[in-house]
This record gives sequence, structure tokens and C-alpha cells, in this order.
Amino acid sequence: MSLLPKIPISDSRRNFPLAGLAFLIVALIIQFNALRTNPPGFFLDESSIAYNAYTVSQTGKDEHGETWPLFFKAFGEYKNPVYIYLLATIFRVTGPGIVTARVLSGILGLATVILLGVLAARISQNRTVGIVLSALCLLTPWLFEISRLVLEVAMYPLVLVLFLSTLWNAAGKEKWGVTDILALALSLALLTYTYSIGRLFAPLLAFGLIIFVTRKRLLGIVLTWAAFLVTLIPLMIFNYHHPSALTERFKFLSYVKPESSVTQVAREFTTHYVRNLNPWRLFFSESSKVNELLHVPGPPAMLGVTMLLIVISVVVLIHRRQVNRWLVFVLYGLLISVVPASLTTDDFHMLRLAPLPLFLLLLTIPAVSKFAENKSAFGRFAVVSILTLTAWQGLFFHYVYQQNGTTLQRRHTFDADYPGLIFPTALRWAGNQPIHLADNSARPAYVQAYWYATLQGIPLNKFVNLGFEDSPPEGAVVISTETYCPRCQVLAESEPYTTYRAVGPKPILRPLQSTEMSAELTVESPPPSLRPGQQVKIEVIVKNVSNTAWLSGDRSGSRYRISLGNHWLDTSGNTITNDDGRSPVLMDLPPNQAVHVSLTVNAPRRVGEYLLELDLLQEGVSWFGLKGSHTWRGRVKVE
Repeated sequence: MSLLPKIPISDSRRNFPLAGLAFLIVALIIQFNALRTNPPGFFLDESSIAYNAYTVSQTGKDEHGETWPLFFKAFGEYKNPVYIYLLATIFRVTGPGIVTARVLSGILGLATVILLGVLAARISQNRTVGIVLSALCLLTPWLFEISRLVLEVAMYPLVLVLFLSTLWNAAGKEKWGVTDILALALSLALLTYTYSIGRLFAPLLAFGLIIFVTRKRLLGIVLTWAAFLVTLIPLMIFNYHHPSALTERFKFLSYVKPESSVTQVAREFTTHYVRNLNPWRLFFSESSKVNELLHVPGPPAMLGVTMLLIVISVVVLIHRRQVNRWLVFVLYGLLISVVPASLTTDDFHMLRLAPLPLFLLLLTIPAVSKFAENKSAFGRFAVVSILTLTAWQGLFFHYVYQQNGTTLQRRHTFDADYPGLIFPTALRWAGNQPIHLADNSARPAYVQAYWYATLQGIPLNKFVNLGFEDSPPEGAVVISTETYCPRCQVLAESEPYTTYRAVGPKPILRPLQSTEMSAELTVESPPPSLRPGQQVKIEVIVKNVSNTAWLSGDRSGSRYRISLGNHWLDTSGNTITNDDGRSPVLMDLPPNQAVHVSLTVNAPRRVGEYLLELDLLQEGVSWFGLKGSHTWRGRVKVE
């Protein structure tokens, strides 16, 4: 039996086109207002996506020379292809541009608003419901802010709505035909290849099709699974030729480690899952792991009226005591949409939770339908009240967004000073000489120079990429993301970027002899106990007790530099985790001199008694402890 009564679409046939046009105009104004200035700059990952889209549009190759890549290598990870190729198609016609790229994301967001409204109208058989859902989608802060970013996730809400629309078409048929099967398989493939969470989320959605199994649909569902599996063959081939390429970043972000027990993983997953579905975070708090990138300070990610409508929907469904397969799938989609994000150490990461707001909006349909079907004065008053509350909360968010969207923190996050300060300063001081790019391994920002050079028509042979180790020659102009710079004549600075001129000759580092590797380590306030997997920063006094000065080099990745690191041992001294944390000694250290070094360590995942061992090493040569130097050991209880 259908969840919502299918009444004829008869409400305001004459006025509906005019209302739809008015809504579209308002949506265009909201979606594209201040697109040039808010966000205030172009985030590093946005530049990477845009630059690769441009190179593909011109040569069919990415920045590394790979021809028509399936996934795009960037900063040690791989970006997904669908959004980049779509942007490349546009750049092929328009040429590269920041506003052009942001307009694409805005159009994708607007298409999501329209298609979700169409889907809601079809589900409820009521155009008023479609208008209300479109308004909720348009004014939901979470979905709006995603549509302002030049990232793969900007396309994800639209792709999800496309899948749900194809599923709604199929769900109303007794038997699935070839068109239904192909539409579902291709939309699942889009969900897989558009954003990284799709590699888990899309198979979970595919598994959920079992909810619609009947005797006549069984073959269609099995064929849908088979067709979807065929679309995954390119991914499997890529993964075969690039082992761990698509999982390396997950290993870095996740608490699931080889040493983790099943109980620990289950406990961590449950904790993160509950936190990600916490109604307080969804509807009341602005707290988010990516708050500085995505969400402006102030209003929460979802509108309060959405929560109210979901509560009313629950009451309506309890009163009717009828739940159809479609609603079961929506509830299932809501529950699994949180799974990928809950496998990482971050809480409420809004990008990885991008499908969640759409399922929450779909849960408002029973309540909105209940009011829209009521042709009495109360029904009209309820619909008007919903739209009024939506407009009030949504427009208040947009007011805050325009007021707070260009704060100092967001300017920093979006690299707003790069094109106006960092880059032009380097061009001016370099003259006809090359500009050297010196990146910190934690923030390799060379692509910013490539992107802005592309926009200004500057050939890329203007730049020399130093990698993570090479030192710039004396007198060279450098754009760097490193905090350590002993040879710097600073010309311009805006964290994390510095434009400087290298002063003095390159330092020459050499391998130390065994007798020169002698240190004394003292830990200030060592941690007596930690939680499993807890990350903590400890302060260490490093003293050179050899007869030779230790040179630091002028790059954080300099070959032969001195670093502080740690291992985890069991109480018998056997190694549990080798080389856990690493921190460079960022200054020359003469004999009998000491320096404070901060080191971040990660507690083992298993509960128990451990020894935390600290030691120095010369990169590429040896740990000091292996050459007779004294290490520091302290007992730590993980509980």
C-alpha cells in the first residue's frame, strides 16, 4: 500500500508556472549572489581540480602527463574523475577561470534543488509539496555551502537525487525493464566515481535494493547488481595497476589499523556514528571538523524547520501505521549515509556526510503532504507557516553567510592572499629569473603557482619545483609553505605562504659518524596514561652531547637533517610500533647546546602497558640509538 495517497495534481494549475518562475528567479539570486567574493579565495584543492581540468581540456593529460586518467593524482592521493571531466568540458569552451568553476558548482546545486522538488512532487502527487521541498533544499546551509566549492563533493547531492529519481521510477513498476536496470546501474556508478565515499556508499545503496524484491522484480534487481558490477571493472583494473592508491588516504584518516581489535573498531565506529547523527550537531550547533572550509560561524548546518517537519512526519506515520518499501529505503539510506564518515577519526565531517541532508529532507515529505492535502484554512495556514519559517531561517543564514563568509579565518583557509600578495610579489622580485617552489610535505602548494600562472598566461617553465628536499640557490626567489626558513629575506607573508629571497649559499650536510650521534633527551611532563589511539603532543629537550655541531639544513625535508622520533615497545622491550611520530630539529645545534622540540605521538590501539621510546635519527643514515646513544623510555598505560 502506498505511504502517501496519490491524489490528482490539481492544485493551482494556472498559477503554478508563475510561482515556479518566481521561485527560480529567487533561487538564481540566492545561489549566485557574491560568487566572486564569497568564498574569499580559491582553496588549494580547488586549484588542483581546476588546473587538472584545464590541462585535460587542452591536452587530454593531467598535470603529471597521464593521458585521460581515471583518477587524478594530487598531493599523494587521487581525486575522482566525474567533476573534473565536466569542468574540463566547460573550460574547453570558456577557458580557465575561478568564477567559471564556481558557477558550475552553483548550477549543480541549483539542479539539485529543482530535481529534489520534482521528485517530492512525484512522490506526494502534489506540486505544493515539491515547492516546499525545493525551498527547504535551496535554503539548507549545508547543501548551499557545498555548492559554493570547486570540489568533487559539489556534484554529489545532484548525483544522489538522480539515483533516487531512477529508483522511484523503478519502485512503481511490477517488473524492472532494461531502461530501469541501466538507469539504476549508471546512477550507482556515478555515485561511485564522483566522490571517494561512493566506493562504500554506492555498494551499500545497491545492497539496499533488496528492500524492493518481489518475485517479478528479483531478476531485475540481480541484473542491476550485475550491471553495476560491470561499471566497477575500470576501478578494479586501476586498483590492480596502482595498489593501495585509492585506500592510502583512508588508512591515514581511519582509526581502523592492523593492530586494532574487532571490539575496538566496533566501539570507535559506534561512537563516531552516534556523534555524526547527533540532532544537536545537525540542527542547533555549528560545530564541524571542516567548519573553517565549509560552514561559516553562526547558524547550524540544517534548518530547524526541517527537524520540526521530521518529528511531525514520525507522528503521521505512527498514526497511519503504514510504511511502504520506498520509505524503508529512505530510512535505510539515511542510516548508511553516515557509515563512510563514521569510519574516519573526524566527527561530523560535513563533506563526507554530504548525502545525509538529502535523506533528512525526504523524511519531511509525509508531514508536508499532510498539510498540503488539507484544503481547509488550517492546511493553507500550515503550508504558509512552513514556507515562512523556511524563508526566515534560510535568509538569516544567508545574511550571516555574507557577513561572516570573508572572515580572517576563511581568508586563510581559502588562500585569499595568494593571488594578490604572495604570487605577484614573487613575480616582481624574480624578474626574468625563475621562481622556486619549496613546499612543506604536509601542504604541497605548488599547484597554486601553476593555476594562477595559467590564469595569467605565464609559462610553467617560470617555476622550479624543489620537491621536499632540495635547497634554493643563493639569491633565488621562493614561494614556500614551510615554517622553517633560516636563509630567508621575507618579501611577503600570509600563513601558510611565504615569499622570500634565499640569502647565503646552500648548506652542505653530510652523514654523521657513529661517535657524532650522541644525544641526551629529557621529556617534560610525560603522559602516564592515554586512550587507545589518542594523539598527544609532548615537549622534549634535545641536547647535543657529541663533539660535532648538528646542522639542520634549510628545508624541513633536507637530506641528512636531524629528527626526533618515537617507537612503542611492550614491557619486555619488543617493538610494537616502529617509527610512530617524527619531528625535525629546526636549528643548528652546537655541542653541549639544547633545544625544545615538540613531537606528536599516537597511542597504540590495544589496551595495555607500553614503553614509549624516544630517539634521534639522521634522515637517510641511522637512528642514534643504534649507534650507542641513550634513548628515553617511559611507561605509559593505554586504557
